[in-house]
Amino acid sequence: MAKSGTSSRVVARDSSRSAGTRRQLVEAAIETLKADGFTGASARAIAERAGVNQGLIFYHFGSVADLLLAALDSVSAQRMEQYGEAVDGVGSPSELVDVAMAIFREDLDAGHVTVLVEMIAGASSTPGLGPEVSARLGPWFAFAERAMERTVGGSPLGSVLPVRDVAYGIVALYLGLEMLTHLNGDRTRALGLFDDAKNLAGLLDALGSSPPTGEP
Repeated sequence: MAKSGTSSRVVARDSSRSAGTRRQLVEAAIETLKADGFTGASARAIAERAGVNQGLIFYHFGSVADLLLAALDSVSAQRMEQYGEAVDGVGSPSELVDVAMAIFREDLDAGHVTVLVEMIAGASSTPGLGPEVSARLGPWFAFAERAMERTVGGSPLGSVLPVRDVAYGIVALYLGLEMLTHLNGDRTRALGLFDDAKNLAGLLDALGSSPPTGEP
C-alpha cells in the first residue's frame, strides 16, 4: 500500500515532465517554422527536432496546428515582454521610430518574423487557422495604441490625431514591411522608410511641443 502523499508527489513529477515536453515541442515547432516553413512543419519533422515520439504532439496539443499556434503564442509573448520594456521609455514620436527600427532589425535577425509570416501563409490553406492567427494580432494593435497614447496623448497632436486608427496603420505597415523583407531578403528599402519616418517624426515632435493656436 502506498504511503500517504505519494500520489501527489508523482503527479508533481509528471506535471513537471509534461511541462518540459511541451516546452521542447514548442521550441522545436518554432525552429521548424524558421527552417522549413509552414509546409515543412509536420508532426514528424517537429518531433525529430525535439527528440521525442510524434504521438506526444497529439497527446499534449491535440493537433499540429494547435502546436504551431502555441509556438506563435510563445514568440509573441517573448516579443511583447521585451518590446514593452523598450516602449515604456519612449516620450516622443522620434524616439518611437527609433524603437520601432530596433525592433524591426531584431525581429529579422532573430527570425521572429519568419514564424509569423509562415503562420499567415499557412492560414490561407488550413481551415480554421486564419481566425486564430488574426486573433493573435489583436494584442499588437492594442500595444501600438498604448504606445501612441503615451507618446502624443497629452500633446496638442493627441487632440487631432485618430490615435487608434494611426496605431492600426502602423502595425499593418510594420507587418507588411516584415513580410516583404522576408520574401525578398533585402532590408535596405524598409530601413530607408524608417529613416523617412524619423524625419517626419521630427516634425511631429516640433508640432507636439508647440502650444495650441491662440495660447501663449
